[in-house]
Amino acid sequence: MNKYVLASSNKNKLKEIKEKLKKFDILSLDDIGFHSEIDETGSTFHENSYIKSLTIFHHCGIDTISDDSGLIVSCLNGRPGVFSARYAGSECNTDANIRKLLNELKDQNDRQAKFKTVICLKNKSDHFFFTGECHGEITRFPQGKNGFGYDSIFVPNGFDDTFAQMPFKLKNKISHRSKAIEKLVNFLI
Repeated sequence: MNKYVLASSNKNKLKEIKEKLKKFDILSLDDIGFHSEIDETGSTFHENSYIKSLTIFHHCGIDTISDDSGLIVSCLNGRPGVFSARYAGSECNTDANIRKLLNELKDQNDRQAKFKTVICLKNKSDHFFFTGECHGEITRFPQGKNGFGYDSIFVPNGFDDTFAQMPFKLKNKISHRSKAIEKLVNFLI
């Protein structure tokens, strides 16, 4: 079985990705003894996912999969984008990030947004990118208890429920991350 390290300490991302990569031996950062923060200094999802993959690959020498994801809101010129996880600044947690975003959108009728994921696979000889997007819109208040991040305020096109209201299996079938992982799996097999 092929072995890969997943360069994320986000337990929700680990769950989503491991569910899709059942055919592979996926190691966590804990499994390889990596407990440091990786500075995401890139200005794009591609750059940040590459930084994470390269860092972990250099640490352990095992082919590494990383992702960088975020929410892109049309009327906010793409914000929060690569800063999605730390959008509220020093108090950057899920609730603070959502409060800030909803406050910025309070007078907006255009609430179109998309989630974007860029996965980077780094191996001994090269690196490869796989991108997935899920289009939808931002609700006016949080709804649902499942998921993480901005899931409680994002309704994907064609659905009535937010990601946080959906069963895990449905979200994991239609999400941006799922689309990127499917491309990765097709590349690996």
